[in-house]
Amino acid sequence: MRAPDAQLRAGHIPADLIPHGTDPRTVVVVHHQPQARDYTGPIMLTLVISAGAVGVLMTLCLLMQVTAQTAATVAAAAPAGVGLSVSLRKGGRK
Repeated sequence: MRAPDAQLRAGHIPADLIPHGTDPRTVVVVHHQPQARDYTGPIMLTLVISAGAVGVLMTLCLLMQVTAQTAATVAAAAPAGVGLSVSLRKGGRK
């Protein structure tokens, strides 16, 4: 038996549950119906996780757009001649 109450659910009544002097053939076991499962919690959890993922994705997209726009503005404003240059000299005459 897998569940602790599997014997009771199968209709097998342990002897210690039957009162003394009672005929075991006259004992009736009444089971209650389990309640239907409530799916509100898992559905709400899924919606919250999805909304959070969309929020993070939208924030990353906005950040990348602002970064690209700033880089384009800086690149357009900088003159083309500005930069690091290295001058090379030939060795002197001996």
